[in-house]
Amino acid sequence: MALIVHKYGGTSMGSTERIRNVAKRVAKWARAGHQMVVVPSAMSGETNRLLGLAKELAPARPGESYGRELDMLAATGEQASSALLAIALQAEGMPSVSYAGWQVPVKTNSAYTKARIESIEGERVRADLNAGRVVIITGFQGIDGDGNITTLGRGGSDTSAVAVAAAMKADECLIYTDVDGVYTTDPRVVPEARRLQTVSFEEMLEMASLGSKVLQIRSVEFAGKYKVPLRVLSSFTPWDIDINEEAKSGTLITFEEDEQMEQAVVSGIAFNRDEAKISVLGVPDKPGIAYHILGAIADANIEVDVIIQNISKDGRTDFSFTVHRNDYAKAVDLLKAKVLPTLGASEISGDTKICKVSIVGIGMRSHVGIASKMFRALSEEGINIQMISTSEIKTSVVIDEKYMELAVRALHKAFDLDQPIA
Repeated sequence: MALIVHKYGGTSMGSTERIRNVAKRVAKWARAGHQMVVVPSAMSGETNRLLGLAKELAPARPGESYGRELDMLAATGEQASSALLAIALQAEGMPSVSYAGWQVPVKTNSAYTKARIESIEGERVRADLNAGRVVIITGFQGIDGDGNITTLGRGGSDTSAVAVAAAMKADECLIYTDVDGVYTTDPRVVPEARRLQTVSFEEMLEMASLGSKVLQIRSVEFAGKYKVPLRVLSSFTPWDIDINEEAKSGTLITFEEDEQMEQAVVSGIAFNRDEAKISVLGVPDKPGIAYHILGAIADANIEVDVIIQNISKDGRTDFSFTVHRNDYAKAVDLLKAKVLPTLGASEISGDTKICKVSIVGIGMRSHVGIASKMFRALSEEGINIQMISTSEIKTSVVIDEKYMELAVRALHKAFDLDQPIA
């Protein structure tokens, strides 16, 4: 008997018919002898609807984010879907019980709307499992040290599921979504994109951080820290598919590089449209300049991605970096107010019409010439590179947004990602 965690996204829970199919699938696994914990998201669109109501009532003003009440509100979406799934399971003749995060409890810090999980107490869940019940735990939420409901931020249900699997020492965590696995790139951009049978944890972490939407990055970080076996698969396969076939479908995220893994030099192409570039021009080229610029940005809780500093000329240089497009205006205003007057920079310029395209693969560690092959493929398409960032298993370039799909298609073809692994 194995302990299995299933996680279902909002699309999978999007209607009573789909919830009924989820219940049938979970019941199938339970009747096969497995102990089952299920972590569902809110029904598709529900969280947006709730937060939209809040915005109608009180658009946030400076210093008034209403964080505590927004978490109280948003948490009800997962609570509703969990209760509905428990009812559907009981209607299938399968004993089940649903819990809100605070009832488990899932303990978090007090960072409203973006809390982080600190611990999960599994005794209550374990007792229900031993009594033969399916346990359903709301995703996306927990409780802080003062007893306040908190939420983990968008995509937090993935993190909840992996955290529950880690706490319960589950044999595997299955992430059911509206796609049937992890692909070499987005099939909507490259129809020839191929589903990967396996992908390493490191590659999945890079792809999640670089723009792949299949798994939320914090869930991948959690899986890596606690070595939780993960599999991504589709909830839209027939619920009565043979369980042994289902257990081997989708994409397995592995933690060891072995002879059975796909040995591609590059495993995937990730991209992110949500980037913006900021350049601080004509800053004095002396120690402490980078800290002076980026320290102010960090203090404003703005994440920085790609960074580049030009060669000094006449004692001055240009300093460029990228931020999320939603943070662009805030970052520029901050720099103009706090950095320009004290730094002596000549100008601050920006560009919101950029994107980031990345190649990812553990095989890049042991192969030379990968970056040059990437740059040649882009050059042949007339695509200019504005910024470059590298790590051991990825190379990212910042380019003009209008060339993004062309770049992804060119790189996918250049690295033969449409071809099956021999």
